[in-house]
Amino acid sequence: MNRITRIENAWKIAKDYYGDFGVDAEAVLASLEETPISIHCWQGDDVVGFEHDAGGASGGILTTGNYPGRARNAAELRQDLDQAMSMIPGTKRVNLHAIYAETGGGVDRADLAPEHFRAWIEWAQERGIALDFNPTCFSHPNAASGFTLSSRDDDVRAYWIRHVQACRRIAAEFGRVLGKRSLMNIWIPDGFKDIPADRMTARRLLKESLDEILSVPMDPALMRDAVESKLFGIGLESCTVGSHEFYLGYAVKNNVMLTLDSGHFHPTEAISDKISSALLYLDEILLHVSRPVRWDSDHVVILDDELQMIANEIVRCGRDRVNIALDYFDATINRVAAWAVGTRAMQKALCRALLEPPELKRMEAAGDYTGRLILSEEIKSMPWEAVYAWFCLKNDVPAEAAGVLDAVRGYEQNVTSKRT
Repeated sequence: MNRITRIENAWKIAKDYYGDFGVDAEAVLASLEETPISIHCWQGDDVVGFEHDAGGASGGILTTGNYPGRARNAAELRQDLDQAMSMIPGTKRVNLHAIYAETGGGVDRADLAPEHFRAWIEWAQERGIALDFNPTCFSHPNAASGFTLSSRDDDVRAYWIRHVQACRRIAAEFGRVLGKRSLMNIWIPDGFKDIPADRMTARRLLKESLDEILSVPMDPALMRDAVESKLFGIGLESCTVGSHEFYLGYAVKNNVMLTLDSGHFHPTEAISDKISSALLYLDEILLHVSRPVRWDSDHVVILDDELQMIANEIVRCGRDRVNIALDYFDATINRVAAWAVGTRAMQKALCRALLEPPELKRMEAAGDYTGRLILSEEIKSMPWEAVYAWFCLKNDVPAEAAGVLDAVRGYEQNVTSKRT
């Protein structure tokens, strides 16, 4: 029996199996196909960007490792993204940071405009994908103090306000040209290394900066703003100005999206538990999915328990109200493989969540917690892998690990290994 026949036969068995539990596996495939995942460009170059030839991220961000083959320019980064997406089924988006502009040199971040992303827009048009966006409020002389939008220096604060305003215009242009709304996420590294004497002033300044930034209305059909919190960063251990409570309140009051990053909370917290609460007060939210091995270490996403719980909550609470993006950077392994493994893991978790039998909720509503436990354990060994393998086959991408590894190794041998 050849590989394709084996996968097809397994799919047919799985479809019948899930049918016995009241699950339409064909409908699950359709839902999985139309659930987009935004792939973060910064995995491909270690968050370096194209403003200068050397350097790396700051503001509590650290990429470790020196695996050969890092993308050195935008053309190589797009080439690597193409390779990664050839191994990922379903609907993809690509998430950019402002430092990935192609300016030819000499253009300040506060002066960035849509034309500096023209090649990215054309690339996305050719592939029929959407582009998301992020201001880059780190790795810059005006962020050296550790403060940007909450800086007490009026000139510094005004500079970053102009930068974020420019980024909003760029995101809106992405939405207009591509015909797909762009999500723009605001994250800043502002905070104190030691115990501050005045947290209120910093947070008041951040609020005033955000108010000024958002005072210019944008068509929500073209772009949508989001704000992202963090517990702390390296060198900012005692107080992060943009805390979860700050941004949750700001998002609810100002009708902007809240971003929940799975690496930005205390190690005992899980963003899966926050999704349902946030959606009671917000029309939609944005997720940045990572894997915090030792708090915000940004490891490649894998199919672990928390990822599965995140996917379960996305499906249970409403897929149309939760936007999924990935956010990790690992330079110890092949970077193209990191994209493929992480995105496929997110899709596998969604596949399992979509295949959840409706009986589970009915048992809980009826107070049958014994039945819920038994069925919950049964779900873990149901043949979801056969459904995902068929999904890959239908999308003409590798269905199994061997196929992914062959593609990664071949691309490394022919392309990335030749970069110096």
